[in-house]
Amino acid sequence: MPENVLSAEKLTLVKNKRKILDIPSFILREGEILALIGPNGAGKSSLLQILSLLQEPTTGDVRFRGEIVHRGNALAFRRRMAVVFQEALLLNTTVFNNVAQGLQLRNVPRSEIPERVNHWLEKLGVAHLSRRMPRFLSGGEAQRVSLARALVLEPEVLFLDEPFSALDSPTRTALLRGIGKLLNDSGITTVFVTHDFSEVDYLTGQAALIKQGCVQHRGAWDKLKSDLAVTENNIFFSG
Repeated sequence: MPENVLSAEKLTLVKNKRKILDIPSFILREGEILALIGPNGAGKSSLLQILSLLQEPTTGDVRFRGEIVHRGNALAFRRRMAVVFQEALLLNTTVFNNVAQGLQLRNVPRSEIPERVNHWLEKLGVAHLSRRMPRFLSGGEAQRVSLARALVLEPEVLFLDEPFSALDSPTRTALLRGIGKLLNDSGITTVFVTHDFSEVDYLTGQAALIKQGCVQHRGAWDKLKSDLAVTENNIFFSG
């Protein structure tokens, strides 16, 4: 059985006296690609932020490869992960430098950086934009650069927080097809948050339904759709 990359036990998150998350147990295994689906305010992004070590839970433990995460080791573990958000959040420098910066911060030898950066720019179809500034990129191009910036780090876990939702339909479909193949070919352990069922169809066959801060169902996406008769009406707009 694949190794547990991330796990959480007795996880809660409370904000303004309101319980956002209440998850007794959560496991993410090596090579798994898991979609987090559910209505607005269900806690999907909050769970992603805790698992990616960007936010501390109110109570509970998060383990990375079996080791409990605490303030003394969180940064080291976080550097073994990568997160892509809905907004590309690119720096005011060239595409190449945006993708290279994470490697520089991780003290990757300078001689290795150009090859790694160019490899992922090519993979994401934006190598021809390497000297362009972000303000001259389309939304789809900027998100491809953001994905390259994450993947160049060769993360052990990749987190995607609705990175496709702001794109127009043709751009989103093309990017989903490419990313779906890339993730499945590479075996990168991935968690992604989405409101769009078609994204799950493109990227993975596994999903967890988050409602009212709890993981209510988890398993094969096709079976989940069938068992729950999942529709936008009965899942996404029903609290």
